Amino acid sequence: MSASPSPPAAEAARQGAGLLAGRPPARAAAVRALQTALAAEHAAVYGYGIAGAHLGGARRHAATRDWTAHQAARDTLAAMITALGAQPVQAATAYRLPFPVHTRAAAVMLAAYLEDRVAAAYLGLVALPDAGLRMFGARAVRSAALRAVGWRRRSLAFPGLELPAPRPVRSAPGASKPAAGSSSPARASPSAPPTGQAGG
Repeated sequence: MSASPSPPAAEAARQGAGLLAGRPPARAAAVRALQTALAAEHAAVYGYGIAGAHLGGARRHAATRDWTAHQAARDTLAAMITALGAQPVQAATAYRLPFPVHTRAAAVMLAAYLEDRVAAAYLGLVALPDAGLRMFGARAVRSAALRAVGWRRRSLAFPGLELPAPRPVRSAPGASKPAAGSSSPARASPSAPPTGQAGG
């Protein structure tokens, strides 16, 4: 499951950005859509840092892989926004999780939730008139949907449109707490909101 935008998709997006140079309304719409996707990628980077602290083994490996992919996608989007002459949206310092995450089950649910949000964010690019940006967005939606399937173990009929409401996960007795010296993604510096809302 390749998570980050592929080189051809990133190149197509850059070409699309060049075609938008003389069209202010189209450029403004592209920037808005890219900023929305970037905010979601910031959120995913932050959220995987939280989830990774509660996972081990193959699940921890998957979280690290997806965390790295979201970092790459974040950097790609920031470069695209800069190329369009705009300032990429910055990540906030701290954000509110959609539900408490203190167990492995909650961490897995958070990862699936993050991917659903990322898929939804990229739909704005799929709706743009530029073919290069539409393809870039469509590939990103597909990647997020595949990652969500990996976490949820089932697919959604309409990835990005069908967003299941997050449900609180009850803490099991003796649930593990994050290790103080755990490695990435748990030690990733918080850089964005899983819910997109600032708060404690």
